[in-house]
Order: sequence, then structure tokens, then C-alpha cells
Amino acid sequence: MPAVSRHPVHRRTTLAATAATAATALAAATGIASAAPGRAGAARRPRTAQEALEILMEGNRRWAAVHSRHPHEDRVRRRALSHEQHPFATVLSCVDSRVPPELLFDQGLGDLLCVRTAGEVLDEAVLGSLQFGVEELETPLILVLGHERCGAVRAAIEQLRTGKPVTGHLARLVESIGPAAWACRDLPGDWIDHTVAAHARRMRDTLRADSAFRPATVLAARFDLDTGRVRILR
Repeated sequence: MPAVSRHPVHRRTTLAATAATAATALAAATGIASAAPGRAGAARRPRTAQEALEILMEGNRRWAAVHSRHPHEDRVRRRALSHEQHPFATVLSCVDSRVPPELLFDQGLGDLLCVRTAGEVLDEAVLGSLQFGVEELETPLILVLGHERCGAVRAAIEQLRTGKPVTGHLARLVESIGPAAWACRDLPGDWIDHTVAAHARRMRDTLRADSAFRPATVLAARFDLDTGRVRILR
């Protein structure tokens, strides 16, 4: 006959404590917050722009090293986000299919508010979307993300070179990117790459000058298609 433990209560208490510790460790490893329902991710959401930037750059380092974790994609996360969202950063990036912010920063559902336009060009709809992120969702960081070999930038430079009219709605892109391209025309090196950085800075400065975005920190960055790395622009 198997021996009966003389300390069943103590054993149950120990097992319960071990289970609780394991559950806590699992939640930390998977990024599942212990906040009350309806506050998805509130416990881990960074409260400052610096904290948000550090998480983005850490994720980008994983992406560049091909060590992405693909966090916050499970059923628990989907359910937690079904009624509310609390993204920790807003990213304004290009529509280029090679530059999806959630992937290159290794973030998941509910982490980022992404606004994408060709060449990060601003218009009223884009400005309203960015303001929604700052005012309604209280994201502390807006990151304007340009990228290497941007086709919209190339089109703007081609128009400056040839003077050939741009048709339809594409003219809006050239009009927006043109000032940065013109300012970089005499710089040594790659005209397109200089313009990518200059235009991202220009969009950053435009947002910084707008009172609607003063509650947030606005930064500019450049994504390198070759290395997979993001660099903050000064």
C-alpha cells in the first residue's frame, strides 16, 4: 500500500505556490499582462517615449538578427484586445511592402498604431490619424520612418531631373518630397538616400511644430533594407 503523506495541507500549499510561480513566469515570458480585463497590455505598456523607443529598437535588433519572437499573436491576446487597445507607439511609415513596422520592430497585436503613406507624406487624413494616436490612445512616441531606396523619393527626384509632369494623385507625393530632394541636390553621394533622411526629418519637424502633437515625442528614423536595422536620425 502506498505511503500516505503526513502533511497533505503543506503539500497542497507547496503545489499551489509552485503553480502560481509557474503561471507568473509564463505570463512574463509570453507578454500576457496581469491587468484587469479591458486593459489589454496595460501592465507592460511603456509610459514614456524613451521606454517606447527602447522596446522598438530592441525588437528591431531581434528582427535584424533573424531572432524575431513574434509576440502577442495568440488567442489570449486577441481576446484581451477585443474591446480596447493600448498601443505604446505610433509609427508613420511608407507603404512599401518591404517595410511593415510590426515585423521590423518585432511587435504584435495591439502594440503599434501604424499609419502608412507613400514616402510618409502628410495630409489631413494622416494628421488626423496621428492625432488620434496621441490624443485618444495616448501614445507617447511618434516615429517617422523613412527607408532605403524609397520609390516615392525616387519619383520625386526623377521629376526634378527631367521636369516631366507627374500625373494624377502622384503629384501630391512629388510636391511633398520635392523640397527635401531639392535641398539635397548638391550633396556628395546618393541623392535618393540623402533625400530619404532629409524628408523624414522634415515630416518630423512639421509634426513637432503642430500643437496637436506636443503631448508626444516625435522622432525620425531610417530603415536599411540591406541590414534590417533602424537608425534614429538627429
